[in-house]
Amino acid sequence: MGAEQPETIAAIVAAHRAGAITPAQTVARTYQRIRDHNDPAIFISLRDEKDAIAEAEKLGARDATSLPLYGVPVAVKDNIDALGFPTTAACPAFSYTPTHDSTAVERLRAAGAIIIGKTNLDQFATGLVGVRSPYGIPKNSIREDLIPGGSSSGSAVAVGAGLVPLSLGTDTAGSGRVPAMLNNIVGLKPSLGMISTAGLVPACRTLDCISVFALTVDDAALALAVMAGPDQADPFSRDRPLGAITPPPTNLRLGVPRNGQLIFFGDRKAEAAYGDALKRWTALGAELVEFDLEPFYETARLLYEGPWVAERYLVIKDLLASAPDSIHPVTREITAAGVRLTAAETFSALYRLQGLRKIAERTFANIDALVLPTAPTAYTTAQVLANPIELNSRLGTYTNFVNLLDLCGLAVPASMRADGIPFGITLLAPAGRDALLASIGRAFHADTKLTVGAKGVAQAPLAPLAANGSDEIPIAVVGAHLSGMALNGELQALNGQLIEATKTAPDYKLYALKTTPPKPGMLRVEAGTGASIELEIWSLSSSAFGKFVNAIPAPMAIGTIRLADGRSVKGFLVEPEVLGEARDITAYGGWRKFMAEAATA
Repeated sequence: MGAEQPETIAAIVAAHRAGAITPAQTVARTYQRIRDHNDPAIFISLRDEKDAIAEAEKLGARDATSLPLYGVPVAVKDNIDALGFPTTAACPAFSYTPTHDSTAVERLRAAGAIIIGKTNLDQFATGLVGVRSPYGIPKNSIREDLIPGGSSSGSAVAVGAGLVPLSLGTDTAGSGRVPAMLNNIVGLKPSLGMISTAGLVPACRTLDCISVFALTVDDAALALAVMAGPDQADPFSRDRPLGAITPPPTNLRLGVPRNGQLIFFGDRKAEAAYGDALKRWTALGAELVEFDLEPFYETARLLYEGPWVAERYLVIKDLLASAPDSIHPVTREITAAGVRLTAAETFSALYRLQGLRKIAERTFANIDALVLPTAPTAYTTAQVLANPIELNSRLGTYTNFVNLLDLCGLAVPASMRADGIPFGITLLAPAGRDALLASIGRAFHADTKLTVGAKGVAQAPLAPLAANGSDEIPIAVVGAHLSGMALNGELQALNGQLIEATKTAPDYKLYALKTTPPKPGMLRVEAGTGASIELEIWSLSSSAFGKFVNAIPAPMAIGTIRLADGRSVKGFLVEPEVLGEARDITAYGGWRKFMAEAATA
């Protein structure tokens, strides 16, 4: 159970691919750890171990290099549908059996992940404490007397305790960030709409997002890359391409609140830890820029004092009417207030929110990201049970405004206090800057030299990033432009450099087109329903890239291609209208194999 065993997603996948350990052995180890840890409040339902091991053994027949999460055990918050498990939202009277996976879980499985079980939560994802569940209170993985944090309590504890390296949470008001801090792990809250919420029991449908818990930023970013992408089944889905993770910008500007605006509720140790984190940022080369936090506080107050409480009421109104005693008393008290809100009050709040969004936009005009405490303090379970609503709302001081303002967030461990309580910071930026937050967050976390989670496992050195000059643009080619093929000379003439040979995610089909010279057309299909297609990534200067793309004839087009490891890159796709007469050659896995067979025929 020591640090010699692979703990992170990166280490587990590398060990599986190298044959040092099999996915079945990793899954068996997960179940053994769950038994040894012996906390029945973490999981609401757990998959049969033999069933999970059998699925892991079947993975051996698939191509490990095309599966970014090859054999990785994953836990899923029990307000997200996963086939084979009931969805309870921590309310037995609400429980139902889904007929298919949520889109997020479907994409994880397509990437090679093994779903282990469904985790406990604050009922209906209402709370930041992790103590509002009839299924018990998961023990904090760092200090047992502390709350686990919520609402994604079981998911955060499962990663912190080393039971799984990856779990899904949700985040409407901070549920993907506060429990990350309290368990010394990374919590990634993506831009709204980046991960589909199809198959998620809503808390506030306009604000919800599925979030990621992992031991490192790189692991969390990989999981995001696997799940991100538009989804026709989710009207709130947005096509927000995930950029590349890069070295931190040399002129990084981070926003810090004006003097006197920070709130720690008397917790001097948390205040000192935040000051130390800012010194670390300065040492890393960031410039700290003061901004006015008050409009963000005002936005936060709208969440529970404004009409968004009515969204929570909508989810459970039938249950409130038919079986009110089946709802946790604190959850019932909070959501029942949603009945009294009028349409006029709703519009009034929406108008104010729009004004606050404009203020936030101006704040980010000369700042790359904000750096705030993830939570102002930490509480014990006993403290929260004695004062459930006030202490819960304090924990949301720096989280409640984030989704209302359409920001993305990344919670990263910052230090371990002398009293054994973890302290963390959260980076916040406008929607779409997820890759920037990962790029700077990974550098900060590595610099802390903190161990990951609760098991004392050291951080591995940061993985090297793909070298990419500022003027160079990568482009993926799948057919006649491959090295040694008919049109490769066009790339050579533009001084193109071959970066790597790799594969797409299993989301594509390949067709042989009737063109001269012969070319394939690659079509994106629903995630996991296609195959991984072999391709090469070439690098062109920006001017050469422009010339190259400008000369591409129809029916070829340049679009965003998802790679097997979760990255996205620009590359060749085909317009679907021309595929009526084309031959489906997906089974070959790539143009080169198809052409080799055609040459011998």
